[in-house]
Amino acid sequence: MPHATTLPVPPLTTTTADLAAACARLATHDFVTVDTEFLRETTYYPKLCLIQMASSEEIVLVDPLAPEMDLAPFLALMADEKIVKVFHAARQDLEIIWNKGRLIPAPLFDTQVAAMVCGFGEQVSYESLASSLANARIDKSSRFTDWSRRPLTEAQLTYAAADVTHLRIVYTKLLNRMVKHDRLNWIADEMAILSNPATYEARPEDAWMRVKARIRKPVERAILMELAAWREREAQTRDVPRGRILKDDGLAEIAVAQPRNNEDLARLRAIPNGFERSKAGAEILEAVQRGKARDPATIPQPEPERAGASGSLVQLLKVLLQSVCEKNQIAPKLVASSDDIDRLAARPEVDMPVLQGWRGEIFGQVALRLIRGEVLLGLEKGRVVAVPAKP
Repeated sequence: MPHATTLPVPPLTTTTADLAAACARLATHDFVTVDTEFLRETTYYPKLCLIQMASSEEIVLVDPLAPEMDLAPFLALMADEKIVKVFHAARQDLEIIWNKGRLIPAPLFDTQVAAMVCGFGEQVSYESLASSLANARIDKSSRFTDWSRRPLTEAQLTYAAADVTHLRIVYTKLLNRMVKHDRLNWIADEMAILSNPATYEARPEDAWMRVKARIRKPVERAILMELAAWREREAQTRDVPRGRILKDDGLAEIAVAQPRNNEDLARLRAIPNGFERSKAGAEILEAVQRGKARDPATIPQPEPERAGASGSLVQLLKVLLQSVCEKNQIAPKLVASSDDIDRLAARPEVDMPVLQGWRGEIFGQVALRLIRGEVLLGLEKGRVVAVPAKP
C-alpha cells in the first residue's frame, strides 16, 4: 500500500459519470475508507457537503452539491457486500447515508470501535489513531470551516483527503491486532447497533424520551409525549432543528401547566410573544388535549429505582471492571456500562450480556464470584487483582 502522503489530492468529482467511473475502480479493492463533511446547525437533517473515499491506489473527493449530481453510484458501492467500508466514528456518516439511500453500508468496520478493543481507550479520536498508528499529523485548521461554500479551498481538500488516506493504515493495523488476539467478535454487538436502521430512524412517537425534563405525573408525561411528537414532525417537515420549533424547557412547562386556551398559553414564560395566536399555538393546545385524553395504559411508567444494590458493592465492581480492562487492554465501556454494574450489584440475572460470551469470560464470572464473596480485591505489584478468599 502506498503511504498516505504519496497519493495526490484530486480535484472534486462533480459529475455522475465521473462518480460512477470512480466507484467502479474502488469496487475492485477489498476495502474502501469513507468519510463525509456535513452541516446541521440550521437543519433537522444533516446537509451533506462532501464525500471522501480512498483505496490503496487513489483518493476520490465527491461534491454532492454539484448540479444534477446523482449519488446512486456511491450508494451502490456502499451496498456492495464484497467490499468492506471503513469509517471512523461512523454513526453520523451512516445516518447521512441512511437518509440518502435507506441503506446501511455492509460489511462495515468502525475504527473507533475497533480501537476500544485494542487498548486505545474510549472514543479515541482519529487524530490520535493517525498519530499512533500511521505516524501522521492532521492539520485541524479546516475542521470547522463552512463545507457548503464553493469553491472549496486547497486546505479544505487536503484536510478532507487526510481523513481517508491515513484511515487505510489505521484500519489495516487495527484489523491485524484484532485477528492476532482473536478479538473480531468482541465488537460484534457494537457493529450490530451501527448496522441497525432503527439506530437512525427518528420516530416522532419516541421523541419524548430525548426531552430533558423531570416529569413524574402520568398525565404530564402523556402531554409531553404528544408535544414532543408534534415538535418532531414539525422539525422534520420544515427541516429545521427541534429547538427552532420549541425548546425542551418549553415542552416541559406546557406539560406541567396543561393550558386550556390561548390565554393560558400566553402566560407561560417559555412561550414567545404572539406564539399562542399562531397555527403552532393551536396545534400545541390540541396536543395537550390529546395527552389528557390518552389511555393510561399507553403511558410508560418511569423506571423504578433499583433496590438492594449496595453502594460499596457497586464501587468494588467498578474497580474490578477497571482492573480486568487494564489487564486485557480494552475500554471498560465496551464490557459493561454503569447501568450494567448497577443491575449486576442489585440482582444478577443469567441473561445479562455482561455475564455472557467474552464479557462473561473476562469480567462477568469474576464479578459474580466477588458478589458471592469467593474472591477479594487485592494489590499485586501496584495493580488491583482478584484473589481467592480464604475459607
